[in-house]
Amino acid sequence: MKRIPPLAPLACALAGGMAPAAAAQEIAARPASAEACLAIASGAQRLACYDAALGYTTPGPAEADRAAEDAAANIQRAQEQAEADTAGTKRRPLELFRNEDLGSDPADARALANAGRGALLDSRWELAKDSKLGIFQLRAYKPVYALPAFWTSKPNTRPHSPNPNNTVTTPEELDSVEAKFQISFKTKLAEDLFGDNGDIWAGYTQSSRWQAYNSEISRPFRETNYEPEVMLVFRNNYSLFGWKGRMMGVGINHQSNGRSDPLSRSWNRVIFTAGLDRENWAFVVRPWYRVSEGARDDNNPDIEDYIGRGDAMLVYNRNGHELSLTGRHSLRGGDRSHGSLQLDWGFPISNLLRGHVQVFDGYGESLIDYNHRATYIGVGFALLEWF
Repeated sequence: MKRIPPLAPLACALAGGMAPAAAAQEIAARPASAEACLAIASGAQRLACYDAALGYTTPGPAEADRAAEDAAANIQRAQEQAEADTAGTKRRPLELFRNEDLGSDPADARALANAGRGALLDSRWELAKDSKLGIFQLRAYKPVYALPAFWTSKPNTRPHSPNPNNTVTTPEELDSVEAKFQISFKTKLAEDLFGDNGDIWAGYTQSSRWQAYNSEISRPFRETNYEPEVMLVFRNNYSLFGWKGRMMGVGINHQSNGRSDPLSRSWNRVIFTAGLDRENWAFVVRPWYRVSEGARDDNNPDIEDYIGRGDAMLVYNRNGHELSLTGRHSLRGGDRSHGSLQLDWGFPISNLLRGHVQVFDGYGESLIDYNHRATYIGVGFALLEWF
């Protein structure tokens, strides 16, 4: 597939995507009574409201990890005992993708399946058994923000590509200051495909760059990128240099700008994901493989040498402030060595509104600029961050 049309009005998508977050903020304060929770439609948010009313607090991820470690030790002892009792029986190792079918105490199996409950990555991917909220409900995915001021050091007035059909010959008069906004959400399509592990998610992200202050060319939307994807996500439970390995996944990702030649840009990828976290930190690395579209139809044949062959993101979240640093690279040397760095800072302004600052330097801030290097600085507001 080459491109997809825009969604229905952005306001509708934003309203739907924000509903769970808004509900979470509504119940953040302790309700006057448990009866007040009856008005909440969402089952998950209603349960959280009851917990708040009754003063119940969920054990933190450190406690869940300790319980999982104790359970793993119990399971291993049970396996060793079974091996001693049954000559020639091969002891089963502790699997990376753990499920409950372990032939051991159900309480131990459940504790193992709840490792990391409440951790940063669990809060976004419902990895622990008791964190799962069911299918076909909108969830937060990538940050949702509006940046009324988005400045670039070098507007891309003549986008080009090695494909001659995708090279602009007449430069466009672009302002260096425009507006940028992004919406993003996901929903779970299937849950626990492999015992108590393995969920399928569908996600959608849309980001736009709008020449809102450029009256000379009728304030057009300079570039909008559409990014649907489907992902299979597994819960993990391992330790690496003090970090906890929480998840692995594989997905199919399509990204395009929905335009005709010479401005058309698109590509398809198979993306592999590994995520780890510790306390207020999360680290996610994503190598990917581009699915070829054929030389004739490829409107950006060298896109991997600019946007890259993978990215890595480090996030720090504490006291309402969130800093994220994302790096991409082509993983090639010489003339093919290109990449980018993006820094985002979200901070609280009020209970319902957050400020957001974004700084990007390198190649590929958007698809139309995939082989264009510039620095971008944006300032505005956010409804959701990563965590």
